[in-house]
Amino acid sequence: MSLLGPVEVRALAEKLNIRPTKKLGQNFVIDGGTVRRIVRLAGVEPHDVAIEVGPGLGSLTLALLPEVAEVVAVEIDPVLAEQLPLTVTERAPEVAGRLTVVHADALKVGPAELGTEPTALVANLPYNVSVPVVLHLLEVLPSLRRGLVMVQSEVADRLAATPGSRIYGVPSVKAAWYAEVRRAGPVGRNVFWPAPNVDSGLVSFVRREPPATTATREEVFAAVDAAFAQRRKTLRAALASWAGTAAAAEKALLGAGVDPSARGEQLGVEDFARIAEQRAAAT
Repeated sequence: MSLLGPVEVRALAEKLNIRPTKKLGQNFVIDGGTVRRIVRLAGVEPHDVAIEVGPGLGSLTLALLPEVAEVVAVEIDPVLAEQLPLTVTERAPEVAGRLTVVHADALKVGPAELGTEPTALVANLPYNVSVPVVLHLLEVLPSLRRGLVMVQSEVADRLAATPGSRIYGVPSVKAAWYAEVRRAGPVGRNVFWPAPNVDSGLVSFVRREPPATTATREEVFAAVDAAFAQRRKTLRAALASWAGTAAAAEKALLGAGVDPSARGEQLGVEDFARIAEQRAAAT
């Protein structure tokens, strides 16, 4: 196994005439220790089918392939998508058959496009779409049981935040609908090329059943969006348009056992599920 270091990454980028772009959130990992750490913390097993979003030049892909049955790499950049199998064949021919590259937008893929049912998400996610990608994949890939992603440190904090925290918000609640989420450690800036202007962090998740409720996920998420759209307001006021009137919002809140004067950041995903259920029952 021959991982990519700083020299190899820059040489590949030069060969492909690639200039990492902020638009695609491209920051290539140049440190072998970091990708090995990601794979180790991901806890993948030999039977796992891993989905990797934004594999770029293949730094993480090369570390991941020997540890799993298959890697499905979703890459939106056509040049990178075409090069990745060549890089893997050259540097790790013994595991090259485990790689499938899907040239697509990760925000639009599902089992049909992937041709398989991934069990683990392991990725260095583009900063600009990290939360939407995680939530989309958890929604459309029920086969995903766990994952570890590298994201902007601030995003990692938000995804793993718990009720009552200043940074707790929509990403925190929606992620908690699908999984138990926690911070899995920091990542320095010098492991990337080019070095980003912000720190990164690792987030791990383990799938769990959503709250027991008769409300749909869409109904619960609508309540979450409304509650945090005006987070300084009480829930009675913030949910007024969602419920139809402030009085209807108060009725749903009281029926769910929630103080109408509370604010969204005080509630867990189970609370929002009860609120949505009360509102759905009243319509």
